[in-house]
Amino acid sequence: MMWTKSSFSITLLIISLWLARCLGRDNISVNESLSDGQTIVSMKNVFVLGFFSPGAPTHRYVGIWHNNPGNRTIVWVGNRNEPLTDTSGVLMFDSNGNLVIVHGGRSLIVGSGQGAKDMKATILDSGNLVLSSMANPSRYIWQSFDSPTDTWLPEMKIGLRTTNQTLISWRSNDEPAVGDYKLGMDPSGLSQFITWWRGNKYWTSGHWNGDMLSFIPELKFFRTIPIFFKCSNSTDDISCTYSANPSDRMTKIVLNSTGSLGIMQFDSLTKSWSLLWRQPVACDFPNLCGAFGICNDSAVPKCSCASGFVPQDTIAYSNGYTREGCTREIELQCFNDEFFVIPNIRAPDNRKKLPVMGPSECKRACLEDCSCIAYAYSQLNGCSLWYGNLTNLQVGYDVDGAGTIFLRLAASDQKMLWMAGVIPSVALLFFCFIYFVIWRRRRQNKGKEKLHAHHSLMALDTNSAFKLWESEETGSQFMLFSFSQIANFTNNFSAQNKLGEGGFGPVYKGNLPDGQDIAVKRLATNSGQGLVEFKNEVLLIAKLQHVNLVRLLGCCIQGEEKILMYEYMPNKSLDFFLFEKSRRIVLDWAKRIHIIEGIAHGLLYLHKHSRLRIIHRDLKASNILLDIDMNPKISDFGMARIFGAKETQANTTRVVGTYGYMAPEYAMEGIFSVKSDVFSFGVLLLEIISGTRNAGSHRRGRSLNLLGHAWELWREGRWSDLVDPTPRDAYPEHRVLRCVQVGLMHVQENAADRPTMNDVISMLTSESMTLPDPKQPAFLSIVLPTEMDVQDGSFSQNAITITDLEGR
Repeated sequence: MMWTKSSFSITLLIISLWLARCLGRDNISVNESLSDGQTIVSMKNVFVLGFFSPGAPTHRYVGIWHNNPGNRTIVWVGNRNEPLTDTSGVLMFDSNGNLVIVHGGRSLIVGSGQGAKDMKATILDSGNLVLSSMANPSRYIWQSFDSPTDTWLPEMKIGLRTTNQTLISWRSNDEPAVGDYKLGMDPSGLSQFITWWRGNKYWTSGHWNGDMLSFIPELKFFRTIPIFFKCSNSTDDISCTYSANPSDRMTKIVLNSTGSLGIMQFDSLTKSWSLLWRQPVACDFPNLCGAFGICNDSAVPKCSCASGFVPQDTIAYSNGYTREGCTREIELQCFNDEFFVIPNIRAPDNRKKLPVMGPSECKRACLEDCSCIAYAYSQLNGCSLWYGNLTNLQVGYDVDGAGTIFLRLAASDQKMLWMAGVIPSVALLFFCFIYFVIWRRRRQNKGKEKLHAHHSLMALDTNSAFKLWESEETGSQFMLFSFSQIANFTNNFSAQNKLGEGGFGPVYKGNLPDGQDIAVKRLATNSGQGLVEFKNEVLLIAKLQHVNLVRLLGCCIQGEEKILMYEYMPNKSLDFFLFEKSRRIVLDWAKRIHIIEGIAHGLLYLHKHSRLRIIHRDLKASNILLDIDMNPKISDFGMARIFGAKETQANTTRVVGTYGYMAPEYAMEGIFSVKSDVFSFGVLLLEIISGTRNAGSHRRGRSLNLLGHAWELWREGRWSDLVDPTPRDAYPEHRVLRCVQVGLMHVQENAADRPTMNDVISMLTSESMTLPDPKQPAFLSIVLPTEMDVQDGSFSQNAITITDLEGR
């Protein structure tokens, strides 16, 4: 048989079409259609277009999602307000060149072809769905990037004038219909983003100054939050776009159904999204909980009514629609009213100040005015009275921004509240008595029975901890593994895989079947310690998602075995480089500043932006792990504590941590708060700048430790003598000076004088911000032992609290 040129071309075309059908396609032409159950995939398999159901299976939508089989994440919806009721929908072109969904005898326009013929729709690797003619495929007649839903992808514009692209939230997590929140450019013409709730402005990014958005200084440093904004403001266009770093790392900005704007990045190893940044946090929303509603970022749900009040609409309030607020259970009676104490509360701003001399006069002034509904008195602000509705109440606010207010209630309300407090107290005392009797009897059992009971209790506590974790929506890829699986990952816990040995057991390097390296912490079975720490890790880290926190991948609970599995950190810990002269040269000044900023962002997330308010209690150089790109990740949460929403500080008889990094109020009195972590961060910051330890440092000048030496140099104007001379590059003087000053502010003896981590981010990133002079640090005249850890009141010379790692 002779092959002609034309027959060969026809055969090649048939083969190409057959391969396209077999291998998948990235477009629909004018003569093709896409039925429910079929998909098209972008050229590099990054994004998928097809039909999906986010909630009710009878509601079908056309959308685009990130191509991750284990965790489908929708980035765009074509028919968000008009769901289909079954799976008979078809996506195709109509006679006018429009891309439409045909269903039940009607058609819904997804994209306008503007009357063009010979059309095709293509899904790009950027996540953009574009309509173009076959004759000119590079000219987009319509694109989904011009009609975003709740997700902003790189290369997409948010703008005004030429186009009016905005993000609009989903109505709920499983309903993509238009929600209550919208993000767009300021319609007044300023280069800034605004988020609206039902048309009311409540959050802004601040103005674009050519370098950053003024209210989001942390976005200025490309490596801290790895995206780069680019904005333009001209008579023709006001718009912003962004790019990701690295460019092939999938990144997205999402306006969720509660109004939070979050920056997320996809981790190809763990196949999950990490939250890098979020604003505003729920309680930052103005009037989120309505009149007399109290917001608590650490609670679920966030909103509750003040004592003596009930929701205006109980059903709506329980479903999260809380802005209608609360109403009194019993109306006020004027002169027979009393006051209910609400401590640690962020009070409304619409106060009226009175020039009275003391708290009793302030109380009398409010009581004698029947329209006064609350008062507060402090040495700083004097007497404050409130009238009308109380709004924007928030518990667990910054230590320096919270106070006590006295809320006016009817006297009968107070009696009910008193009974509600007394009865549980009596019941608690009775329960404690019964528990004491049972405990005494158990003490009299034989040793074998006691040991068995102890083991049973440990198993019960561990299982309870895990069940509690299971009952929560963690948003992570946390998994349970069997002991045999982890043994296989670590080559049966071989000596060659061992990374180090700590107070609670050894740590091994492992390898998952997909090639991912892991670090495995195996708690010693003969150790009486470690159960509390194990539960802390499972309950806390599995819930925390941030680029500057080490990720817990899974655990094993089998018999006496308690094992934790983490992401592997190839560059070991910060102290491995920082305190060894031959390795310290690796830490140039760009890396050091990047590490400082990363640790600060991780702590800010723990203290304010995470679902749980966490105090780490053991922040130090050996607990800062470094990934392959030298990005810092805070690790070892075994000593961490969930901080109560109404607490500004707490007290413990179990002082744990490492001398040299402990705040004075914690080391001496067992009092800890967010300011305890702030102190530890200050020590760490000064260690990074100087390259020397605080604990165990040799005497220099008149000082016995690093803090004293830094303070001495600062007072004498010789702060530059503190700077580590090891890096070969010249240090950025203005940046390092700010770091030294901020570090000294962190280690001030009085906790109230130390800034919060929210303030720290601004101090480190805003060069125009004026910083106050630091006061004298703590522990100036104390010789601190070398890296001495404190555990349950005893001392050990372990290099770190839980594990001594050679690497992860």
